[in-house]
Amino acid sequence: MWSVVYDDRFEKWLDEMPPDIKAKIVRIIEMITGYGPENVREPYVKSIAGHKKLFEIRAKGKSGIARVFYFTFTGKKIVLVHGFVKKTSRTPKRELKTAVKRMKEVFHG
Repeated sequence: MWSVVYDDRFEKWLDEMPPDIKAKIVRIIEMITGYGPENVREPYVKSIAGHKKLFEIRAKGKSGIARVFYFTFTGKKIVLVHGFVKKTSRTPKRELKTAVKRMKEVFHG
């Protein structure tokens, strides 16, 4: 069984999400931990092109669209590093940069 790891920044962001989007994110996380990340695919998750280990959870609700960046880590851990509300068709570089920075924080302390 996979476990989920995240920090206060992510928890605060998730708490501020509208209930419908928050429920979708939690449901997809449960799918990933229950079935394993290799068994959950689009439309729920997608790999990030150009970033070998980084993936995104894709949640859509009446309130909008949200994305959560994550990666897998030693010991069957899913590390949730950054979430944002999507307002355009492309993922803003700023959001991706934040996710990559936080991923490096985990790897390098």
